[in-house]
This record gives sequence, structure tokens and C-alpha cells, in this order.
Amino acid sequence: MKDYRKIYEEWLNNPYFDEKTKEELRGIAGDENEIKERFYMDLEFGTAGLRGIIGAGINRMNIYVVRRATQGLANYIIKQGGAEKGVAIAYDSRHMSPEFAEEAALTLAANGIKAYKFESLRPTPELSFAVRELGCIAGINITASHNPPEYNGYKVYWEDGAQFTPPHDKGVTEEVLAIEDLSTVKTVTVEEAKASGKYQIIGKDIDDKYIAQVKAQVVNQDAIDQMQDQIRIVYTPLHGTGNLPVRRALQEIGFTHVTVVPEQELPDGDFPTVSYPNPEAKEAFELGLKLAKEQNADLVLATDPDADRLGVYVKDDKSGDYIPLTGNMSGSLLCEYVLSQKQARNQIPADGQVVKSIVSTNLIDEVAKAYGVELIEVLTGFKWIGQQILKNEKSGKGTYLFGMEESYGCLIGTYARDKDAVSATVALCEAAAYYKTKGMTLWDAMVEMYEKYGYCLDAVKSIGLSGIEGLAKIQAIMTQLRENTPASIGGYQVVSARDYKLDTIRDIATGEVKPTGLPASNVLYYDLEDGAWVCVRPSGTEPKIKFYYGVKGSSLEDGKKKQQELGDAVMAMVEAMM
Repeated sequence: MKDYRKIYEEWLNNPYFDEKTKEELRGIAGDENEIKERFYMDLEFGTAGLRGIIGAGINRMNIYVVRRATQGLANYIIKQGGAEKGVAIAYDSRHMSPEFAEEAALTLAANGIKAYKFESLRPTPELSFAVRELGCIAGINITASHNPPEYNGYKVYWEDGAQFTPPHDKGVTEEVLAIEDLSTVKTVTVEEAKASGKYQIIGKDIDDKYIAQVKAQVVNQDAIDQMQDQIRIVYTPLHGTGNLPVRRALQEIGFTHVTVVPEQELPDGDFPTVSYPNPEAKEAFELGLKLAKEQNADLVLATDPDADRLGVYVKDDKSGDYIPLTGNMSGSLLCEYVLSQKQARNQIPADGQVVKSIVSTNLIDEVAKAYGVELIEVLTGFKWIGQQILKNEKSGKGTYLFGMEESYGCLIGTYARDKDAVSATVALCEAAAYYKTKGMTLWDAMVEMYEKYGYCLDAVKSIGLSGIEGLAKIQAIMTQLRENTPASIGGYQVVSARDYKLDTIRDIATGEVKPTGLPASNVLYYDLEDGAWVCVRPSGTEPKIKFYYGVKGSSLEDGKKKQQELGDAVMAMVEAMM
């Protein structure tokens, strides 16, 4: 632990830090615990770069921490000989996002690296696309995705357009940590940056090319043309970046009945209509569902603030209810749709691949098998799916067809290397149009999938454990499970135990051990009998420990019952450890 008192005093007395920052810090002078929380450690890079609460201190998101991160990135880029290529920068609707994006651009310019900064807020997938389109060495995205309003973040992308992976993540992190004196970081004024030719504003040109790529993923325009006037869509950007690109893409491919939730249309870092802007949360849909019922909409869609994740409710014509689709459900539905359409056109290559994260549903495995494509599992974090696409490109083997992760994110096509909710929105509306030509709703299509492949139902539970004590508790739970593999969970025998940190898959019956074949990660996975499974991992973006689990039922009712029982058993097991 750092000498937090000493660093706190340094921030108060060093002329490098501005008066507003010092004023904020003087305001906590009597709160020892708050001083400790802000200064006991550096805000660290997780699965998605930096993410933290906005405020003064080394363990908070502020212009000084952003400058330091950017200086570290600049140092690494220069060592890699990539300074001439430049860096693309995007930001979302959160508090301080424009300011953090500007500070990052100015630090890059001060280091002789050209910054291509978007003129205003843009979705995460467009930043991924821009890095590739502009031939940049890296990208920076200022966003905290679906976190509460007090958070912001800083994601780093590499030249392939994916979030950075080894060795670049380690290399950048080392450069950032080597900067101990924040006042040594380089910066210039906007005027100086522009005069040096190292600061360029980007916008419409990239927008047009990005939307063209989103539209290029459409596989059945005929279905849209046939049904565009009969599909009613309610959409909410949840006060984020999705509003303009989603509406534009839907309009340009022909959908005429798209209604945006008016209270959630405009960007707002306070996210006033929700406690936190997460399309996984039921409350995010309250206003949208109300509007959908008034308009008799076919589907209700919500993108998170940086528009990389999509939440969905679909109408069941039989009951008249709107049914939520989890990320696993919508991802599986889209995978089935895309592959079925490609198969009908003989467009599935012999080396076709579907890629999923290890915590995603086994339903995807069944879909891949049915269409004769290879299923590839990767670690949690879409960057690993991006890395698989890069591996295919470098080796000349493997054709990426679809990739998804449980947390409401997927990617069709390879124009970007991060999950794209703009594209997923378009694809789901296209699928709705196609199934409507067959007299089916998206819910009918989902049930048909379950009947075909088995009722694979999945869920995730998480326990929030913040602060220093919380971190220790999370590690204690992981250690206990790592050292004592459970023989059974919820009445299911454990068939094999995977430890991605130790790179082992152990067969419980035979004791045989083989490698996972994936990079080291603090994740434990238990394959259970009857197609059930449980996975445990600390979140890389929030102070939580997450428990993922899945079952295979004989019907929807049977699946839901088994899912509930396994979830309860997992929580009981964890509570016994706490």
C-alpha cells in the first residue's frame, strides 16, 4: 500500500495540480478513510483499461490520471515505432468525457503523436472501426459503459481495432506505472497542438463509412423490404451515444416505424431516468415498455451509453406480453439467424467459426455444431474475440462469422473489433422482419431454437464487495474454491474443473489434467453433469465477484426451475464461505 497521506499532501501543495482539485481535497481533510480510498493505490488497468469514480486522487478518474495513462501509452507507442500512425479518440455522454478526451489528445500531441479526436460523442464500435480505417497504432475511448453516473473510464485499443491484449496491455501498463511523478507528464495547449499538425477533428467522413459497414452486414434485404412497414420498433439510447447512428442505420435500410423513447433520447451524464444505464436491468426498459404497449410494438431495444451492448424485449403475440431476452438469448438468436441465412445462400465457408466467451451459453455450441462451423472459446472480454479475428487474418486460416459474450454484446462482420450494438440492433430488426414473413415473432423463433437444441438457460449473480476489504474478500473466495474443488454443486456432480489461472482442466473421475490453452486469468469453471455448469470470476470493471451458471432443461418450465435451484445452490455455497 502506498503512503497515502504523503501523496495526499503532495497533491495539496504541488503547483502542478489546479485549485479546483485542491479545493475538493481540502474538503475531505477530516475524513481519513476517504483520503485512504483515494490515495492508497493507483487506479489500475482491468479487462477494459481504467475505470473508476470521477474525483481527485490517484485512485480516481481525473485529468491527471488520464494524462498519466496517455503519457504511458505515448511512451509505449514511441518504443514500438508507431508514433507516425497516430491515435483515434472517442468519448461518450458521461461527465468529464469531453474533457478527458481533450487531455488525452493534448498529451499525445505533446509527444509528437497525432490525435484524431471525434468532434462529439460516438459509439465504442465506431472508435474500433476508426482505428482501422485511419491506420492508427492505437485508440482511446473515454467511457465507463453501463456503470453508474459517478464513474468514467479510459479504454485502450491497439492497431487491429480491438482492446489491447498481451503483450501490449502489459507493455502500456508498465509504462504508465513507471510514471511516479504526475507533474512530469507532457501536455500542450489546443493552439500549440493544432499548430504542430498533431491534432485533427474527425466526424462525418468516418460516420458515413462506419454506417456503410453496419448496413453491409444485412443478409436478407428482401425480408426488410417486404415487412418494413409492418414492423414497429421502440428504441432507447439510455441518454448515450446510440441515438443518431441507430436511427440512421435503421432508416437507411428501410424501417419506417421507429420510435425513440423521448425522455431518454438526449445525451445526459446524470442518466436521470435510471439508477444506472444498464440494458441488462429491468428498470432501463420501464419507459420503453410503456411506449411499446401504447404502440403495439414488435420489439423494444436499448443500447448502453457507449452503444456496444444491446438489451431486448420481444412481443409474444400469443400472450400479448413483452419478454426480455438475456444477452445469451439475443446472441444465440442472432447467431442462428445469421448462420441460417448464410447457409441458405451457400455462404458458410469450410473454415467458418463462431467465437464465444467461456461464460457464455452452451446454446451457442449447439448452433455452431448444427451449421458445421468450429466453435472457439475465449476468455471474458470482447478483446479476446477481436484477437481471434486477428489470429485468423495473420494465419490465413479460419473465417469469422459471429462472436458474442454473455454480457449483451456481439459482432457480425470484421469491420470493427469490439461488440457493436448499432449493428446488433439492425440485425435483430432484420431478423424480426424475416420471421414475420413466416408468421413468427422473435419469441416464436427463440422457442423454436430451444425445441431444436434443448432449453439451455443461463444466468449470472454477483456480489458487490467494494474497497480494500472487499478486494481481500473476493480473493479469499477465489483461493478457497481454487484449493477445495467442490464435489457437487446444487445436486450436480462436478465432472471437470478448469482453472484458467493455473492453465489446468482436471477430469474429476480420472484425475487427468490437461491445459486450457488460454492466457492466464483468475477464473474457475466447473463442468457439471446433465449439461449444467458454473463459472466464478472477479469482475474486471467493477468491485464485484461474479457467478455464472447454466442448465439444460426439457422444457421452458423445467429449465427455469433447474436454473433457479442451481442459482440458489451457488449463492448458498458462497455465503457459507463468507
